[in-house]
Amino acid sequence: MSTSESTPVENAPVTATTTADGIVPDTKDWTWVLERPCPDCGLDTPRVVREDVAGMVRANAEGWLAVLAGDGEGLRRRPAPGIWSDLEYACHVRDVFRLFEVRLNLMLDQDGPLFPNWDQDETAVAERYGEQDPQVVAGELAEAAEKLAAAFERVAGEQWRRTGNRSDGARFTVETFSRYLIHDPVHHLFDVTGERV
Repeated sequence: MSTSESTPVENAPVTATTTADGIVPDTKDWTWVLERPCPDCGLDTPRVVREDVAGMVRANAEGWLAVLAGDGEGLRRRPAPGIWSDLEYACHVRDVFRLFEVRLNLMLDQDGPLFPNWDQDETAVAERYGEQDPQVVAGELAEAAEKLAAAFERVAGEQWRRTGNRSDGARFTVETFSRYLIHDPVHHLFDVTGERV
């Protein structure tokens, strides 16, 4: 369902067509967004200025806070079978912000770290995204976004060239990682609002 990982578990075979909650996992490799604009959300990821990512994270979080201020029942309603509700998308974005802060710090603290796998669909089921309190999620999303934005603001000079690796073979520099990261929450805000960047 998400654009943040290349498979439900990176580099793992897809053995089911839906998760326990009826979601169809997104098995596409989204690293292509580093090469060309996204035709759906409109973000021209290759042209994103790395120093702008912190501000883009904060702006995106504001968009999610507006979404989460909506009606609780409406936030939990899925638009169609197999598609996350607005609340589930918001929980995912919160967790993407948290995950990418961890991965960014790994890249800054270690030489060429291998990122631990993350099964985004399993997490959505295990954490019961659709049952979480939207107000709590809003606070957690805002906090996670601020921590990630602040972490990117601390990156300087040669740190932008430090690397990290996913288990599916994808290799990032901190610079490409910043661009890859920002597409995910921007794309999901488009999924929810229909508003292109």
